[in-house]
Amino acid sequence: MSNSIIRNFKLAPSWLRLLIVVVLVVGVFFRFFNLDGKIYWHDETFTSLRISGYTAGEVKQRILTNSVITKESLAHYQGLNQEKGLNDTIKSLAIEDPQHPPVYYVLARFWVGIFGNSVTAIRSLSALISLLVFPCTYWLCRELFPAPSGITNVAIALMAISPIQLVYAQEAREYILWVVTILLSSASLLRALRLDAKSQNNLSIRIGNWVIYSVTLALSLYTFLLSGFVAVAHSIYVIATAKFSVNKTVKAYLLASLAGFLAFMPWIAVLIDNFGQFDKSTSWTKLQLPLEALIKSWLLQLSRIFLDLNFGFENPISYLITLIFLTLVVYAIYFLCRTAKSQVWLFIVTLTVLPALPLMLPDLIVGGIRSLSERYLLPSYLGIQLAVNYLIAQQLCNRSLLRRRIGQFIMMVLIICGLVSYCVSSQAETWWSKVISDGNPQVAKIINQAENPLLISDDVGINYGNVFSLSYVLQPKVKYLLLSEQNFPNIPNGFSDIFLLSPSEKWRKEIEVQYKSITNVVYSDNHYQLWKVDIVGDR
Repeated sequence: MSNSIIRNFKLAPSWLRLLIVVVLVVGVFFRFFNLDGKIYWHDETFTSLRISGYTAGEVKQRILTNSVITKESLAHYQGLNQEKGLNDTIKSLAIEDPQHPPVYYVLARFWVGIFGNSVTAIRSLSALISLLVFPCTYWLCRELFPAPSGITNVAIALMAISPIQLVYAQEAREYILWVVTILLSSASLLRALRLDAKSQNNLSIRIGNWVIYSVTLALSLYTFLLSGFVAVAHSIYVIATAKFSVNKTVKAYLLASLAGFLAFMPWIAVLIDNFGQFDKSTSWTKLQLPLEALIKSWLLQLSRIFLDLNFGFENPISYLITLIFLTLVVYAIYFLCRTAKSQVWLFIVTLTVLPALPLMLPDLIVGGIRSLSERYLLPSYLGIQLAVNYLIAQQLCNRSLLRRRIGQFIMMVLIICGLVSYCVSSQAETWWSKVISDGNPQVAKIINQAENPLLISDDVGINYGNVFSLSYVLQPKVKYLLLSEQNFPNIPNGFSDIFLLSPSEKWRKEIEVQYKSITNVVYSDNHYQLWKVDIVGDR
């Protein structure tokens, strides 16, 4: 079957081969287009905080003073400075954010040192890293499929135009680097397995191949913790392909995996030492949602691999879209398991299923929203894309004209879906991926319209990060009065408009009484509210 792919890929029309090249160019273009167009959201401001080397605790001591400060005061903690160094960046992660290993943040610090602290500069690092997805995808397909000419072309083209890839290629977080390391470790594993069988008598070659896997596994772990689930998928794949016997190849794999995890031991020690902080920083995953909402979210996430117009299920079209893509994915996996060699379908299925199960099953059994974070399911998305790529490539290379037409139709539909998604996304101020900062563009417009506004907030919940996010889109005329939850704001005179960002009910009522004022909601969404204070009496 694989040999027929090489022989018959020439049956694909020349315009289709040209289209693949055009799609790749378009995909690269959109990764760098309008990088600063969307809101620099809550989590991205924490990337800049880590780059600065400060901890959130240190920053709070300096800015939560119940005194009026400016935008420049906040900007000091959003980039390089003379007070903190690289060691402080790593320490801040270890102390406050151990769920995020340091590789990306170290790279980002060096990058910002060269290109500056602007939103475009910091996001351009992710955009550049995203280009590595293409050669890594090529390598993985070359290793996974013995004769993959058609599949590699299809895979690279659809990876270039996949909306989920664009989302993380334009975000100042580590997730697109994680995709690259997953592809690298997977390809290096398959290479080591392939050459190990051919080089049983050449110890140096065997060791060299497994060392490469160890290094890529350690790199992936140091990029994101959930690489551990990918390593479990690799383990099951290796053991299953060896028919559950412990032969030389399995022993070599186990030693290489052990070496990769031993290299990661320093950060495991950090996690153990700061487990309380780790548990606190991931407490949001324990929020409860009804089963119906979970299932809807999973289906919506699935469709965003191929088409993303920022729709939720409040839009009836979403039901049709998710049904179409669910059917495509289910059939692609069925077709893969029915027609591909066991070594091929087993790898793709384990990569798809095993990283997702530890997130989805707890949500179903004990409740939570672990599986609602698309970024956590990126390994599974890669597996799904590989299965769909295989289906399309097999149709494109089939001798049957009807099958080739079907393959061409599916590929054209996916390319059009991707192009439409890219065009819509590139013009948007915000997106579903901005989550708790989704409303910041609207909030900023309201505040910026005031002549001399004051924004008051505390450090409760998401307020702290969203104040920093808002500072990127609020005009310099806006002043800030920030304080801790326990304190009451000392509001000075001289401001035309006073706004409260997500105040507690008690805090807001006290302001009304103390300052003889009325407070009204001027913006509200699922995550926070903006209130305006209208003084009605003498102060």
